[in-house]
Amino acid sequence: MSGLTAAQRGFAVSRDPFPALVAGFGAGKTAAAIARAMALKAHFRQQNVGYYLPTYPLVKDIAFERFPELCERKGWAYKLNKGSAPSIAFPDAGKIIFRTMEHPERIVGYEVAHSILDELDTLTKVKAEAVWGKVIARNRQKMPGGFPNTIGVVTTPEGFKFVHDRWVKKKRPGDGYTLFKARTMDNIANLPDGYIDNLRNTYSAAQLQAYLDGEFVNLTSGSVYSDFNRILNFTNDKVRIDKKTGPDALHIGMDFNVTKMAAIVHVLRDGEPRAVAEFVDVFDTPAMIKKIKSRYEEDGHQIHIYPDASGDNRKTVNASTSDLGLLKQAGFKVHNNPANPAVKDRINSMQKMLRDRAYKVNPDTCPTYTDALEKQAYDKYGDPDKDGGFDHPVDAGGYFICYRWPIVKRVFSVEPLRM
Repeated sequence: MSGLTAAQRGFAVSRDPFPALVAGFGAGKTAAAIARAMALKAHFRQQNVGYYLPTYPLVKDIAFERFPELCERKGWAYKLNKGSAPSIAFPDAGKIIFRTMEHPERIVGYEVAHSILDELDTLTKVKAEAVWGKVIARNRQKMPGGFPNTIGVVTTPEGFKFVHDRWVKKKRPGDGYTLFKARTMDNIANLPDGYIDNLRNTYSAAQLQAYLDGEFVNLTSGSVYSDFNRILNFTNDKVRIDKKTGPDALHIGMDFNVTKMAAIVHVLRDGEPRAVAEFVDVFDTPAMIKKIKSRYEEDGHQIHIYPDASGDNRKTVNASTSDLGLLKQAGFKVHNNPANPAVKDRINSMQKMLRDRAYKVNPDTCPTYTDALEKQAYDKYGDPDKDGGFDHPVDAGGYFICYRWPIVKRVFSVEPLRM
């Protein structure tokens, strides 16, 4: 496998059940996928390999051209079937079966031990999930020596879709979902002159993060919280009771919305905020109070609330005269300005804390909040989108951050010039 980059080689030889190579344009994803297919055939001669592509024209390009060329260079005998069920068969050594992912319901009627899905994230998330389920069902040829059956994926990151969901969001230690990442620059030796410059002249900054650097970013429009990174802003911290200092004081940002109330629970570590729990889709303020008390009151946590100063409750009564009063009556310490900060100021406060990596989030205990920080985009009017369902948790977290760490505006005074 000489000539492959470290990421390509790592993917090609991985024995983990679910390796994925996420990479920019021209980073050699398909080369790595082909190398993996050939390596699997070399090591497990009797087992079949499934190779899946988005469309039939791509099957023709890969199955009818690149695989035969590679087989001939290696001196492997093969028989190419270009019929309705294309494949490459090897004498007494099984075959590589090619299928498209256009119609998941047609992934039936054969068995393989290993599969490779090329450009899976070009599909919608719903279709990718359907393909994944069908491919798993085909992956049932028994492997020798206790080796696992595998499904490998190579793809360009196309926003927060299926691959991000499985290999990042739902990733757990030891689950076999192994992620390799590669940049276009890593493969520059195999690219024509000017290729990278042409990409830079064509795509936006966010698109270049995906298409050059292989990063998962919001591609639908500008991301509101573009400085959030679930790795760099990660914490595994939780609410705790210290033997010396006692129960954590809890700092809870809260957003009022009928049936969609949200609250993000924070603790302070060395003076810096950590988001460690969430309450989402709560019906109303009394229900929120009940949930907070049920979870934290018995352990003696002091509770500070940083609420939406102008949200309406279910009776359409101003929060400053109703909902806030309920919070105070519950014994919570309520901190709020007379009016909410400007949306831009709240976002800028959040962005600075995220960019400085002072603000960290536990994605396991705050999954909805983490999703919202990654995915909330600006709408066509340049305002944070409220139709995607991501606004409530980020607004809640933002009220706390902006109250405690506001963007300080410079105040200038003008005096007459004295000569």
